Amino acid sequence: MGAAGIGAGLEGTERLSATDALRLACTAGIVPVVLGGRAQPLHLGRARRLFSPAQRLAMAVRDGTCRAEGCDIPADWCEAHHAGRPWGHDGLTDLEDGVLLCSFHHHRAHDPDHAAALHAGRLRFSRQARVG
Repeated sequence: MGAAGIGAGLEGTERLSATDALRLACTAGIVPVVLGGRAQPLHLGRARRLFSPAQRLAMAVRDGTCRAEGCDIPADWCEAHHAGRPWGHDGLTDLEDGVLLCSFHHHRAHDPDHAAALHAGRLRFSRQARVG
């Protein structure tokens, strides 16, 4: 279990559990950065729009291929996409909010004529009916 320290110096420093440190940071309005191997940030919140190389690597390990249903384009050929709320609409650049999509499906995800829904861990695209 990780720990955090608080205090001005080595003497008098109190040790907190990682859970307590995260709770205190949240209460104080501080956004914690979760680190992966070699201290690479995997959760960037609103601090950055584009996914980092470390996040893309984590997505590649997790996803393996394009996350669109029926697509098997390798992760190395894919682009990182904000699958939840778009960054421009207060979305987060966090690992859980990102998916890898091949160029074709990434363009489709931004096409207003198509909608995407998550089914069994894959994005399923469907054509939207035009109004008017």
